Amino acid sequence: MRAGRREWWGLAVLALPTLLLSLDMSVLHLAVPHLAADLRPSSSQLLWIIDVYGFMIAGFLVTMGTLGDRIGRRKLLMVGGAAFGLASIVAAFTTSPEMLIAARAVLGIAGATLMPSTLALISNMFQDPKQRGTAIAVWMSCFMGGMVIGPVVGGVLLEHFWWGSVFLMAVPVMVLLLATAPKLLPEYRDTAAGRLDLASVALSLGAILPIVYALKETAKDGVSLVNVLVLAAGAAIGVVFVRRQRGLADPMLDLKLFRVRAFSAAVSIMLVGALTMGGVFLLVSQYLQMVAGLTAVEAGLLLVPQAGAVVVGSLIAPRLARRFRPEFVLGFGMLVAAGGIVLFTQAGGAGGVAFVVVGMSIASFGMGPQGVLCTEMVVSSVPPQKAGAASAMSETSAEFGIAMGIAVFGSVGTAVYREQVAVPAEVPAEAAALATDSMAGALQAAGTLPGPLADGLVATARDAFSSGLHTVALIGAAIVVVFAVVGMIALRRTGPAATAEEPVPVLENR
Repeated sequence: MRAGRREWWGLAVLALPTLLLSLDMSVLHLAVPHLAADLRPSSSQLLWIIDVYGFMIAGFLVTMGTLGDRIGRRKLLMVGGAAFGLASIVAAFTTSPEMLIAARAVLGIAGATLMPSTLALISNMFQDPKQRGTAIAVWMSCFMGGMVIGPVVGGVLLEHFWWGSVFLMAVPVMVLLLATAPKLLPEYRDTAAGRLDLASVALSLGAILPIVYALKETAKDGVSLVNVLVLAAGAAIGVVFVRRQRGLADPMLDLKLFRVRAFSAAVSIMLVGALTMGGVFLLVSQYLQMVAGLTAVEAGLLLVPQAGAVVVGSLIAPRLARRFRPEFVLGFGMLVAAGGIVLFTQAGGAGGVAFVVVGMSIASFGMGPQGVLCTEMVVSSVPPQKAGAASAMSETSAEFGIAMGIAVFGSVGTAVYREQVAVPAEVPAEAAALATDSMAGALQAAGTLPGPLADGLVATARDAFSSGLHTVALIGAAIVVVFAVVGMIALRRTGPAATAEEPVPVLENR
């Protein structure tokens, strides 16, 4: 069945919270100095204010995707939208760090209900493969574009209003969602699904949250015994979770999905794409601000072409996939992305912003098809009643990929920096220790030194950081090339007709 006007208007409704959700991941960073001056959080509290949102999204995605399949995807979307709007108001007018941390945690849990629900509803509303590909491309464009324009939007709001305004953006969007969803979005749920296994929920949280936490802490502070132990604990709980799912008649996460080659290959490629782009983007944003000396708003504006490139790449992917085989479009796009990443090696300490901007635009354009086509493969390769769980798995893989990319590539960049930086002998020991630790420490140390000595320290730090960016770019490009080839081979003989191993389920569709 081909979708009509109602479904396309419904897609517009689903696109707004998707854009807002991704925008909310990046918009807070600009507001941190303002809220820190107002609420005066400790350093630990400030880290939790920033990170707890992503932790909760990553932890609850699998649970909420499965819950939507059971109670109804539209119902879960509306409940999550209402919670997100209310938590945004609380966050905007918070009066203490503890209150803001709690509000951000609720925002993350509510956000975890929105992401799989929107994608699962799209897979149900657009049954025609061509229309579904276009709809997913629009959805992906909104998600990726929101992450890039977040700093720009945040800068404009903070210039005219107080820091709480960055949270109030969500309120009118969620009001519109609640007002229009009952009329434009049909309800879908699996009437044959059993009750949600609470022990599986607890085990999934016990596995995902420690792993994401350990990866993020490793990215900030490097490898430590505590981080390794936390990571090992999360992995051990994950093993228990997998064993429990195998023994349940109606598991929270159906591991049989991974036997479908299109599903497992697409999820793996999305993980690698998120890992590479997440890690590289971290160093690129730091390069623009710390090496090139741009403000956060200026850096955000320079990355607007990247947002346009990923939107174009996402929107043309379905049309190209109808003319050529999807795996070829996917693989060729990833090779283009690898070429863009290689351009970062031309950016040096004395200049190279143009190479970074052009490289990010090319890489984002090449990765656009990867996000759309892999998402399409994930939702089309599973039975309809598993759409919510499958959507959650694709997004969880992206969350893990970003966290792993930041941890791994951040550690590589830091290691190269520390090896390459040459602190002048005249720099005092305390300032030299700061400068040797990180680029941010070098800038902080330079502020305590006389002009010529400070300039020399900053110059060597910029060169060392650029060397780290070059190393990360080469590693990232090599990984993308390898998985471009692997993806084309693994997906060569897959197709929607051959992937569904289960009979068509009974779905309640209202």
